[in-house]
Amino acid sequence: MILKVTVAYDGYNYSGWQRQENALGIQEVIENCLSKIHKTKIEIVSSGRTDAKVHAKGQVFHFEPVIQMPCRNVQNALNTLLPDDIRILKVEEEKDSFHARFSAISKRYDYICTYDIDNPFIYRYAQKLYTKVNIDKMIEASQYLIGEHDFKSFSSSKIDPRKPTVKRIFRIDIKEEGKNIHFIFEGNGFLRYQVRMMTGTLLAAGKNQIEPMDVKRMLEAKNKEVCRYNAHPYGLYLMEVKYE
Repeated sequence: MILKVTVAYDGYNYSGWQRQENALGIQEVIENCLSKIHKTKIEIVSSGRTDAKVHAKGQVFHFEPVIQMPCRNVQNALNTLLPDDIRILKVEEEKDSFHARFSAISKRYDYICTYDIDNPFIYRYAQKLYTKVNIDKMIEASQYLIGEHDFKSFSSSKIDPRKPTVKRIFRIDIKEEGKNIHFIFEGNGFLRYQVRMMTGTLLAAGKNQIEPMDVKRMLEAKNKEVCRYNAHPYGLYLMEVKYE
């Protein structure tokens, strides 16, 4: 039996999702709790990594339980052991063929920017904007990113060269909500740093640092060196992973 688990977390105090040797990852925290419940080592497989200080409202992972117990009991046991900044939202039984990463058909990431720069309670959860941005120019620039493209220019320099860099973006929404600017990105997958680099580039267009057409040129270059924009991690949220 496979258990599919949906988890939300505040990533500010962690060095990302992945288990690491010299830093604390969210995966390690969850695996330690599951191992304590099952009294043996349990490993989990996620839909993908999130970087240090990135948040999630709908990350998904799966694992094979050793002890059979109702899904609700698994959720309650985990939430009892986990710190308050990691919460299990749902536990579901899945068929043996389910895979948190390879069964996914799309992901949604949101990014939050704010003009509320004097709010001491928001710096962990949104990128501060010190100048007004032009929403229309950002929307115009975003149209070049929608569709299937090679996003090599919008990826980490550390990315495995064997990893495909062609991805499909289904939609990008950008809207002003009170003092916040809310970006929504949905696609069939994303490279490391891709959403943050797209956001940073769109913000550059909104600040008149580049023209919308420059986004097209960056895409066509297929060169990591042409894009130097990368939004801060703490404004980024993995909102949802969709499955068939």
